[in-house]
Amino acid sequence: MPPTDPAAALTRLLDIMVRLRAPDGCPWDRVQDFASIAPYTIEEAYEVADAIARGPDFPQLLDELGDLLFQVVYHAQMAAESGHFGFAQVAETIAAKMIRRHPHVFGEAAARDAVLQNAAWEVQKEAERAARAETGTLAGIPVGLPALTRALKISRRAARVGFDWPDANQVLDKLEEEAAELRAELPAMDKARQADELGDLFFVMVNLARKLDLDPEQCLAGANAKFERRFRAVEGRLATQGLAPADTGLAAMEAEWQAVKAAEKG
Repeated sequence: MPPTDPAAALTRLLDIMVRLRAPDGCPWDRVQDFASIAPYTIEEAYEVADAIARGPDFPQLLDELGDLLFQVVYHAQMAAESGHFGFAQVAETIAAKMIRRHPHVFGEAAARDAVLQNAAWEVQKEAERAARAETGTLAGIPVGLPALTRALKISRRAARVGFDWPDANQVLDKLEEEAAELRAELPAMDKARQADELGDLFFVMVNLARKLDLDPEQCLAGANAKFERRFRAVEGRLATQGLAPADTGLAAMEAEWQAVKAAEKG
């Protein structure tokens, strides 16, 4: 029978974490700090997303959610050891925040109209940033986000105060301008300049996704999946001829690629 008492299960996990970090605990766990654990936290979040994308794959999702929860427990334990806060404070802080940000659920009925206008959540977040003395339109956007996701948040904030293109067509014009600037940098082979222009190109593409009401991360994930699917099909077609990609030239692989695309379109 699976456990049915969340409090008991969580207490057991917290006790395991304390034991791992004890002087006679795991040598690897004892020497970790926030900076060394942070990459694992990010990795586990992506593995949760991957399990969801797989159907979702519920057995895998169960496992990955446990790994992600362990990361939260890990950070909370290290904070407790240094006298800052413990897991209970983490849980209480997020509970209080959710109540504060959902007045239409936990507050007066009069707040319901505000949330329907998509205002209450942002008003609360603005107030929280002000309380942390974070000022300016772009304040509080985490620097550790994936670059595409952070670019989307930055551009949304700027657009909220009117710094935005009128429509997607004008963003496409800007995209062509940035592509021309990158092309102009190719002959000089100045990697710093090329990186700068390529970054501009990426940023404009994120803005284009936003104007089209698309998620750039999901768009790129879809492109990745499409490329993988088609390239594997190319490999399969070549294999029927007794060939591998490395045995053929670009022209032959491109011909197979076009054949795969045509087959997909039916």
